[in-house]
Amino acid sequence: MTFRDFDFDERLLEGLDAIGFDKPTPIQEKTIPLALAGHDLIACAQTGTGKTAAYILPIINKLIKTENRHLNTLIIAPTRELALQIDQQVEGLGYFVGVSSISIFGGNDGATWDQQRKAMESGADIIIATPGRLISFIASGKIDFSHLEHLILDEADRMLDMGFYDDIVRIISSLPKKRQTLLFSATMPPKIRALASKILTNPQEVNIAVSKPAEGIQQQAYVVYDAQKPTLLRHILSSSDDQSIIIFSNSKENVKKLGYEISKAGVSVKAFHSDLEQSEREAILNQFRNRQLQVLIGTDILARGIDVEGIGLVINYETPLDAEDYIHRIGRTARAQKTGTAITFINEKDQNKFVRIEKLIGKEISKLPLPTEIGEGPVFNPVLKKSRPFNKRRNFKKKTK
Repeated sequence: MTFRDFDFDERLLEGLDAIGFDKPTPIQEKTIPLALAGHDLIACAQTGTGKTAAYILPIINKLIKTENRHLNTLIIAPTRELALQIDQQVEGLGYFVGVSSISIFGGNDGATWDQQRKAMESGADIIIATPGRLISFIASGKIDFSHLEHLILDEADRMLDMGFYDDIVRIISSLPKKRQTLLFSATMPPKIRALASKILTNPQEVNIAVSKPAEGIQQQAYVVYDAQKPTLLRHILSSSDDQSIIIFSNSKENVKKLGYEISKAGVSVKAFHSDLEQSEREAILNQFRNRQLQVLIGTDILARGIDVEGIGLVINYETPLDAEDYIHRIGRTARAQKTGTAITFINEKDQNKFVRIEKLIGKEISKLPLPTEIGEGPVFNPVLKKSRPFNKRRNFKKKTK
């Protein structure tokens, strides 16, 4: 199947040819016809599967044929990084057909707020926004949604995990009831289905390869004491020839600490965290994309917040707190049918977490021997906790009263 099978406007097809888009990904193949037909949609697909183009292309195709242009589409994303990423894709896909967009998000100065306000007042076809900043603009009366035709929620599960449920409901109450709504989520827990039932009308459903890492990822692990991790990390970095490496940690404090320690070893590295100004974060991501920076360290915000081709190595300095986060983290490598390596450090306390990850992905991950200079690590011997004998203990207490 090619993009020409979708009966897109010839101007859009010419643009896709110019940027080398030929064959749709599975999520695009299944969702684009439904979106073009005007259906509401709930789609389950991981990052890296091409889901952004899956909803952007049908909208651009409709906008090309619209004479009186107004604010047509609202895209809500959980983080500023994802909002910027989506905006860049809209700009790239819509460049040849004159579709305009703007991303609005918090964490910046008053000048940026004013710039975003002026851009919206001058008119944009598509707005990409984070929930908090969008509510601020709605409260100020600076957005006219009266002609809105499309609402898209991207990474809906992430937004609910971040506590945005009430914000999303409030935003949707300000939108026209007659609209097309597309909801994209990497997972489909009950809370997502409950939200979908509130905001979608007779939706079609598409599921694409949920919770399975790309085949091109070589997954490995080291069982290691915390005190051995810094030495092991330096060993891996010094022996790697990958030009782009991401290291994940579970806390902002460890991200900062690791950035400092690795930089002392002469490695080109930056720590990416919420204490940085927005301009600093954007500069770091641009350096990383342009291969001016070899190593990027961050928390799970990086697992869904960036889209960079050619990341060869992902290191989980700490085992992810949630099994699903493991999927998103290692999904930064082996994108677009390429290959990559994902290495996870497992201390003695995190062995049960790692077993849950293996159960989720349906395979056992190789535990590599530690380099001889590091010494022996803990034995990998997870003991899954059994449920407590609650009833027996309760009955015992009754008898001894």
